[in-house]
Amino acid sequence: MGLVIAPFVARFLFAPAAPVIEANAATLVIGGLLVGFGTRLANGCTSGHGVCGLARLSPRSLVATAIFMAGGFATVFFIRHVL
Repeated sequence: MGLVIAPFVARFLFAPAAPVIEANAATLVIGGLLVGFGTRLANGCTSGHGVCGLARLSPRSLVATAIFMAGGFATVFFIRHVL
């Protein structure tokens, strides 16, 4: 019941924040294509490997998730500290 009722209670108690996207359309399209390419290359999505694959103790999912995370960390570091 809490999962059903909590969003309605939170809606009245807190002001909803409007989402802000600080990227242009070309960046979003390229990002979407890269995510699709990575999903195809890794034979599954990040959450599929991270949640289901790790729960099954799949070595392949462990490696894929480690690579996804390392790639994300490297990208954030590069964008924030190098550029």
